[in-house]
Amino acid sequence: MLTDRYGRVVDRLRISITQRCMFRCFFCHREGEVGTPRGEMTVEEIAKIAEIAYRFDIRKFKLTGGEPLLREDVVDVVSAINNLGPLDDLGMTTNGYLLRELAEPLREAGLMRVNVSLPSLKPRVFKQITGLDGLGKVLDGVEAAVEAGLSPVKLNMVVLKGVNEDEVWSMVDFAGEVGAILQVIELETSNVSDDIFKRFHADISWIERELERRASKVYVRRLHRRRRYVLPDGVEVEVVKPMHNTEFCANCTRMRVTSDGYLKPCLLRSDNHVDILTALRRGASDEELKRIFLKAVELREPFFKPQV
Repeated sequence: MLTDRYGRVVDRLRISITQRCMFRCFFCHREGEVGTPRGEMTVEEIAKIAEIAYRFDIRKFKLTGGEPLLREDVVDVVSAINNLGPLDDLGMTTNGYLLRELAEPLREAGLMRVNVSLPSLKPRVFKQITGLDGLGKVLDGVEAAVEAGLSPVKLNMVVLKGVNEDEVWSMVDFAGEVGAILQVIELETSNVSDDIFKRFHADISWIERELERRASKVYVRRLHRRRRYVLPDGVEVEVVKPMHNTEFCANCTRMRVTSDGYLKPCLLRSDNHVDILTALRRGASDEELKRIFLKAVELREPFFKPQV
């Protein structure tokens, strides 16, 4: 398996397939992409980059955006990656707005699970955050994903100070009702202005303490050493705290691909991208593409490092 200079295993690839989105969430980190993309990759190009990763024993893939379901060929993208061979994971992060119609075709194409961004259960607050009156369609999409057998369905709730902090326990109840896992997420700085971060960043330690008090079981996932709390009624809640968290960075196992074909070693950095798409389009051999991939792995380093 691949390891970087810090001994961290690289065993999963997160691929952004578009920067288009119908929502305008003011906290969106856009998968760390900055500036105007140079265009989207084709299905074949996405599949080829995934194949190079597969040759390094990477068996875990996640498709992201923007909003990946805006691509008319999104089912083809899923199918192409699924056809690489046996996979340990093939997931997707989506805002859920188009998921009702696509959940079943995506499952049939090989998608295993889905994360749905759900910042609020209140129509007014949902529209305030996303700019679209679309809560009903998103909730329908969550239900369709569960029915299609995309498992687990995870609900991503970015906690925003003064906006949705009061909805955490309502979201816990909703996750239990639909059979989903809730991820309570700390606001990140990537692509968010200092003013937005200061205004809306919430310390979610109090949520973690209350979950600890209520939980009947707590276990730590290998990915980023995240703690998952199992409540007495079976609902599972995971807390994602990336900011100033050296343990989070020390256990990162992801490589990223931007929507316009750059390998991105770290979500929070944009000064060390490695262009793989240009080489691919000029007909580079698999060996050359593998060297480019290894170069990106070499550039990985923890964004938050232990203090010495």
